[in-house]
Formats: sequence, C-alpha cells, structure tokens
Amino acid sequence: MSSPSFTTRPEIRGTFGVASSTHWLATQVAMSVLERGGNAFDAAVAGGFTLQIVEPHLNGPGGEVPILFWNENDPRIQSICGQGTAPQLATPAYFRNMGVDLVPGVGLLPATVPGAFGAWLTMLRDHGTWELADVLRPAIDYARNGFPLVPRIVQAIYSVQDLFRQEWHSSADVWLPDGKVPHPERLMRTPAIADTYTRIVSEANNKGSDRRARIDAALEIWYRGFVAEAIDAAYRTPMRDCTGERNAGLLRREDMADWQATYEEPAMVDFGRYTVAKCGVWSQGPVFLQQLAMARHLPLEGLAADSPAFVHAIAEVAKLAFADRLAWYGDPRCNDVPLADLLSDDYARARAALIRDQASRELIPGSPGGRTPRLPDLDAARRALAQADTRFGVGEPTFAQLPPVDQWLERELFVGDTCHIDVIDKDGNMVAATPSGGWLSSSPVVRGLGFSITTRLQMTWLDEGLPGQLQAGARPCTTLSPGMALRDGQPYMAFGTPGGDQQDQWTVAFFLRHALCGMNLQEAIDAPAWHIDHFPGSFWPRTTTLNRITVESRMPERTLDALRAAGHEVKVGAPWSEGRISVCTREPAGNGARLLRAGANPRGMQSYAAGR
Repeated sequence: MSSPSFTTRPEIRGTFGVASSTHWLATQVAMSVLERGGNAFDAAVAGGFTLQIVEPHLNGPGGEVPILFWNENDPRIQSICGQGTAPQLATPAYFRNMGVDLVPGVGLLPATVPGAFGAWLTMLRDHGTWELADVLRPAIDYARNGFPLVPRIVQAIYSVQDLFRQEWHSSADVWLPDGKVPHPERLMRTPAIADTYTRIVSEANNKGSDRRARIDAALEIWYRGFVAEAIDAAYRTPMRDCTGERNAGLLRREDMADWQATYEEPAMVDFGRYTVAKCGVWSQGPVFLQQLAMARHLPLEGLAADSPAFVHAIAEVAKLAFADRLAWYGDPRCNDVPLADLLSDDYARARAALIRDQASRELIPGSPGGRTPRLPDLDAARRALAQADTRFGVGEPTFAQLPPVDQWLERELFVGDTCHIDVIDKDGNMVAATPSGGWLSSSPVVRGLGFSITTRLQMTWLDEGLPGQLQAGARPCTTLSPGMALRDGQPYMAFGTPGGDQQDQWTVAFFLRHALCGMNLQEAIDAPAWHIDHFPGSFWPRTTTLNRITVESRMPERTLDALRAAGHEVKVGAPWSEGRISVCTREPAGNGARLLRAGANPRGMQSYAAGR
C-alpha cells in the first residue's frame, strides 16, 4: 500500500462546524461563534468584520464584499452583491476633462460606494441569529486593544510612509503611531475604527426595538447618518493621488443613501457531477464558469495535475475566458451582457476548438450570439504611466514578493490585496465571501472614522460603449469571486481566494485537481500552482501582458520544459507563491449525519482552517 501524500497541514474533518479564512484569527472568531450557538451566517459576519481589522493591508470597513450562501431553510444558492456603485459625478467626460485616459488607481477619485457593511448586515439581518453588537465585538476588541501584525502589514506601511507623512496626514495618524512604522513584534491598535463601530451599535440600539430593527438602524446610520456625512466631507478636500496632482473625490452622501446590498441569482455551470455557482457578470466569477464549460470539451480525464497537457489546457482556456471578460463583462443592470450565450455549451465547444498544441499569443474575444466584440484602448496604460506619479502604488492587488527591507528603494511600490472566508455549520448552512477594498494604502483615512474607502472604480474603462465602461450609478466589474458548488445536486463546497486577476485561475485549477484528479482539499490546495497573464490587468495602470505563465518552481522540470516548447513564456516563481485558497465542504455521512471538511492555504503562513 502506498503511503498517503504529504500535505502542509491536515484536511480538517468534523461534524459540528468548519471555517477557513485567510487569517487564523478570523477563522477562530468564526468557530467561536459556532461554539456559542451562532449559525454559519453569524460566524461569517463576525469573521468578516475581524478580517477588516487584522488584515488592514488587504481590506477594511470601507471596502466591498460579494457573498454566496446556502440556507437550509431556503435550499438554493443565493448571492448578495456588496459591490458599490460609481458616484453620480463619475463620468468618462469628467476624467477626460482632467486629461487622463484611465481612472486613477490610488486616492479619492476611484471611490465607489463602500458596500461591505451593507452586504454583511443584510445577511446577518435576514439569515443570522445574533445581534450586531455581538458579531462586531471581536473586531471592536482587536481594534481597541490591539492585534498582532503579520509582516505584510508592516511592509505595506513602510512602503507608503512618505506619502502618509507628506500628504495623507489622516493615514499617518492611524498607521504611524508616534510617527514611526509600527514594530512587527508589537500589537497594533486602530481605536478610531473601534469608536466608529461602537457608536453605530449604540445609536442603533437606541433606535431599534428588536434585532432586525437594530440592524436596519445601523444600515441607516452607515449610509445616511454620520458615516456617510464624514465620507462626504472628506471627499470634498483635494488629496494627492497617482496623477501627481491633488484632486477632490466624487463620492457624496447622496451616493451612499441611494445604494443598498441586493440579492441576486448566481450564474451556474454543470461539470460532471458538480454544479458550480458564481456571482453575476458584475464580477469576474463567470470567467471560472466559462473555463469549466470549455474544459468539458477537452481530454483532461486521466491527466496528472502537474502534467504538461493539463497545465497547457487550463492556461489556454483561461486566455479565452479572460478575453471575453474584457470584451463583454459589465454591470448587467446598465448593459446588455450576453451571459447566457457566454455560458452556453455550444459557445464553449466552439471556443475550446480554438485551443492548439502551441500557446496562443493573441487576445481573442469571442462572438456570443453572433455579436461583434470590441476591446478598449489598450494603449491607455502606456499614456497613463508616462504622466503618472507611481510612488503611491501601481499594479494589481496580489502578494507580489517584496525584497528585504534593507534593499527597498524610495520608489518601492506596495499593492493591496483581498481576503476570503468560508463557513459551514452543523445544520449545513454555508457561506463563501471575498471581502476586499479600502486597504490602508488605497486612499486617505477618513477622519473621524479611522478607515479608507475602496478604489474599485479603477476597474472601469473610459471608452464609450463598452460593457465595462465607467457609468455613473453602475457597478465596476470586480475581480472578487467567491465560489460555491453542488455535488450530485446537493450542497457541497464553499471556496475562494484573494488574488485579483488570479482568483478565477487558481481556483479553477484547484477545483479540477479535486473534482477530476481525486485530490483531497488540502492536497489540491498544496499542489504546485500557476497563473497566466494574457490580458490588461484589472488594476491601474491596466498594462497588457500576453502569453506569460508564472509557475511555482515545485512544478516538475519536464512540465516547465514542455510549456516552453509549446511556446509559453514561462516565468518560474518561488516554490510557494501561487494561490491563497480557502475551502469548506459538507457531505452526507449516513443516518442523517454530515461530514464536514476544510482546507487552507499554507502560502504566506497566515491562512487557517478549523473545525470539529
């Protein structure tokens, strides 16, 4: 008998509850809620608010979150959209008149309505059982009393300290205690955030007569009360951004008041015994589904997950799916997006037939329903960089490896990232959520609130007539992409990852390693991973790279050689550098019992799964 494969940590198994997230504290907070009688919705909300505090370089209270969930009392997968909309003042003409070709990536101008608070509270109100004060208590305690710093937080603050000292003084007050970069071995405190949440709870308790009314009151306070008023005031004051100039923001109290989180039906695709659900085409989630639909028509059965044929095939379907994202994705409330055609089996078969033994070097969007694709002005990135001040941030939000501190240059750039959390409780309720936005280096801290506001508007184009164009009141097409899957028609998996444009690449390969190759959850996470660059990046300055595949050095040398021979531009990364996946599953175990499983990413040394 062969010995079991080594994994970096065990695949967690239990019957009471499981949680997995990108930070051990959020995972443990979620489990503590389950232990005290809360359900998966209570636990996910408490864990999500904790992530805002303990991973401030990756998300914050002023960010956004898309959520997928399964409620046993209403047995179907549903989506909550926590992606805010563009301000009414934000139009292509406004930015063109500024003399820019892209929405800036850093500062006040790229703000959308911060939707995370609304989405978390909507789920808590309608599906949870706990009071808002109780799910917020861990986050408030960490913010007021201190939380341990992971190295990336210190690196983030170090990278932008000059910007904070010279321009963003409200950020310096929060992130440079005593005027210094915080020491990595000391606790960090963000008491202004604690004060904000404490005030919301206090005011809501005074206004609401029951749990639901108190949560509704908190939503009113955030989107029409003192939070909205503070944001409105802050965004009227010009601040330095990556244009090199000081610009006021466009977000106003009226934009906040007009927005609310919404329930939506997810997009879905079948793959063998699985049905995978993703958020709608206002997210990049359908990119995952398009890849699965194409994979149905490729000879993947029996291939090893690290074989050249497997990696080549998945890389090539990603190129086609992301080309379609560029041409066709946008807010379906404001654009005619042909999602049904994009996910149809006939379209997937035709797209898969384009894949050859040699790597594609072209950006090839398809023609769903016979429509003619149109691409944005991809030269805008070159023009934007030529006149930009890049000291304050550039590039997509991912865990790019920084050099040692003593090698950092004055122009060292830092980019933000994203978080993820999954929870399943003993009753089978499931949540998958990918919070992001409002990270500490994205925009100036709003005085009186203690946090920054999302810069998600940078993911729009100024080209008129594109589904992904900037439109006042429309949602930008976010990269955030939680996932959920049925198996044999029954709820099975909640999963996701940070990683910007890599999210619906890392998770596709992970899912196929599990569903096709038979790996358990932790094996599928640990396996050597990769991503492609074959499209303009979603984050400013939106530079385009074609035909590059970045592969962990643990990949077999024969696979790397074969990829090069097939024409891929192969970039070999660090051995543990690709992927940030969290996952939980449930399955029947006989006599009405459920077996729950979970796995978490070892890369970065902070994600954790727990359960019993």
